[in-house]
Formats: sequence, C-alpha cells, structure tokens
Amino acid sequence: MYSPPLLLFNSHLETIYPALVRTVSLQPYTRERITTPDDDFLDLDWLTQNSKKLVIISHGLEGNTQRGYIKGMAKACYENGFDVLAWNYRGCSEEINRQLRFYHSGATEDLDTVVKHAENKGLYREIYLVGFSLGGNLTLKYLGEERTRTPLLKKAVTFSVPLNLYTSCLKISTPSNWIYSQRFLKSLSKKVVEKSREWKVLDVKKLSTIRTLMEFDDQYTGPIHGYTNALDYYEKCSSIRFINEIGIPTLIINAKNDPFLSPECYPEDQFKEHSFLSFETPNKGGHVGFTQFDKNGLYWSEQRVIAFLNND
Repeated sequence: MYSPPLLLFNSHLETIYPALVRTVSLQPYTRERITTPDDDFLDLDWLTQNSKKLVIISHGLEGNTQRGYIKGMAKACYENGFDVLAWNYRGCSEEINRQLRFYHSGATEDLDTVVKHAENKGLYREIYLVGFSLGGNLTLKYLGEERTRTPLLKKAVTFSVPLNLYTSCLKISTPSNWIYSQRFLKSLSKKVVEKSREWKVLDVKKLSTIRTLMEFDDQYTGPIHGYTNALDYYEKCSSIRFINEIGIPTLIINAKNDPFLSPECYPEDQFKEHSFLSFETPNKGGHVGFTQFDKNGLYWSEQRVIAFLNND
C-alpha cells in the first residue's frame, strides 16, 4: 500500500506538490483530431510502438494531456509495452470547441467516440481504460451504462474518483479547499466568456454572481448539457449509480485523505460482493497524488496500474 515521502506530510501537500512541481520527460505525442457525431472535434495524443495493447487515459477537471499525472501514466504504460492514447476533452486542448456544449463528468458519449475510433483502426486486440478524478467518474459511468461496447475492453483503473458528485462538490467548496475551487472556477469561467463570443445565448453577466462550483454547474454546466440544474446533473452523472453494472475487471483507488472526496465516495460495503470491482483506499495519497521519489521516476499510481493490467 502507498506511503508518501516524509516531505509531503499532509493531504494538501500530497495534492499540490505533483501538480506544481513534477516534470516528466516524455517523447512528443502524435496529435490526431477527430470529428464527433455532432460536428465538434476532439484532440487525441498518441504514443505508438506497434503494440496490440492500447491504454486510453482520461484526465481530470480542467486538465489536459500535458499534465504531469497524464504524462507520467503515459510514459509508464508506453515503457511497459502498451500503445497510449491520452485524449483532451472538448475545449481542453488550448482551442475552444465548436459547439455550445463542452465537457462534463458524465459526457460518456465522447469517451465512447474515442474508444470506437481506436477500435476501428483495427490495430488492437486489447484496450484498457485509465481515468483520474472527473475522468475516473467518466470511465466508471461509461463502463456501467447500457450501451454497446467493444469486446476489446479488458480492464480499467481509476483514481481519486468523486463517485458522488453532489457531496464531493460540497466538499471541494469548503473553506479548506477554497484555493482549489476558485482555481477551477476561474478557469471554467474564462471558457464561458470565450465561448460566448460565438454563442450569444450564453449570459456571461451571471458569472459575476457565481461564488461556488455548484452555482456554476447550476447556471452553466447543467442547462448547457440538457440537465435541469446542478442537482439533476449530479444525480444523473454520478458514477456510483452505474458501478453495479460494470462487467470487466475494474480497480478504483481513492485515498482516505483525499481533500476533494466526501465520505460517500468510499462505499466499501456496496462493493464487497461485486464480481469485477476492486476498491482500494490507501490512508495517504491526496487527490491524484501518490508521489514517489525513488522508483525511477514512477509514481505509486503508475506502478499500481502496470501491475493490475499485467496481472492475469
């Protein structure tokens, strides 16, 4: 089980250090832009070596494929014989997307588009999914939904997953998490302003009254994506509602000291009898942390993924 370096002696340091300090030496991605069924675009970043096994990596809220935790996971998987596809959500690849909608915690139709695109290349015998935070919720929801999925999907691993979006939103809005929530809110608001230049239906005046992520979701995320309000969005998109239907081996890792996750994100009793689910709750790790200093640049999360994917 994970144990942090002595330097990172609380959950906030475990969360902030890798986000701000970590650098990953990685060969350049090969960028591919694909068109979505609704005439938008997704930017996909590939690392390929003619492997028959592909790992698809989904990032967190306001992240992208350049973040240290994505590049670290991509490097670990690539160096262990996998091709890698790290994808950017709509509006997350340094270019605003075309449609009014952008991305959200339950936008599994875009993940499905990415998976099918990879499948249709005809190069892979096995596809694996890795998701962080929002991307973890997206991955789990996708796997538990009633949809036609490729039999090439073999396993999935998720980290720091807000399984209950409502209570996790309340948690991240507490005073101790102010710096995180305001950073997310500032970035999301900037995208609304940029998008409003093409979509006049967006009322940017509301932004001046918004103080929390829930208020943002109530005014923008929910209505833009067809939900009545924030609560409707949280209820319908929380992966906890879908997990019972997952049918491939799946590992969820939520550190007990994760500053973003509510108690409802640790439903261990619900998972005990699940045929395909493994749920691990290390005492430490923070949110998308799991830093290590002495393992050839690998973080514990990356070692754990390789071990799980390779364990028959």
